[in-house]
Amino acid sequence: MADKVPVKSETKSMTPSTLGPWVPFESLRREVDQIFDRFTGFPSFGRSFGIDLPFLTGGNGLVAPAVDIVEKEKEYEVTAELPGLDEKNIDVKVTDNTLTIKGEKSEEKESREKDRYLSERRYGSFVRTFSLPAGVDASKIEANFTKGVLTVKLPKTAEALKNEKKIEVKAV
Repeated sequence: MADKVPVKSETKSMTPSTLGPWVPFESLRREVDQIFDRFTGFPSFGRSFGIDLPFLTGGNGLVAPAVDIVEKEKEYEVTAELPGLDEKNIDVKVTDNTLTIKGEKSEEKESREKDRYLSERRYGSFVRTFSLPAGVDASKIEANFTKGVLTVKLPKTAEALKNEKKIEVKAV
């Protein structure tokens, strides 16, 4: 059974203080992307969907989950595998055409036996941000969490669907 994850909307802009230690490297990353763009003629990985790569690791070194992004006929679908998390530990927000997925895991294990006491604590968090493509209806975004997989559906606006035009491919 799928659990709904609430999608929150807020208006807030990213500032250097919210970006953390990656701010000095953003201009370097953009320059490297531009070099690859000029060399290959194609946008760098993730640039067409606005993937913000500095957030691949959280401040504590926890690696953020890989995310699949698929464009379907009537929507975009973002899928992330989040094993060990519950829907209450996942936060999905839309702010100024930016989709943010946050997660936090906290686990404590304790066992007592005759001559032994074991206590383990594991915790970590991640943040992934994505710029929404043009033509997404932000008011209708839905997020579901089933068996450790988060699926965020980003429906296209009626105007975006109407403006789509199929181009015939001809053999020459």
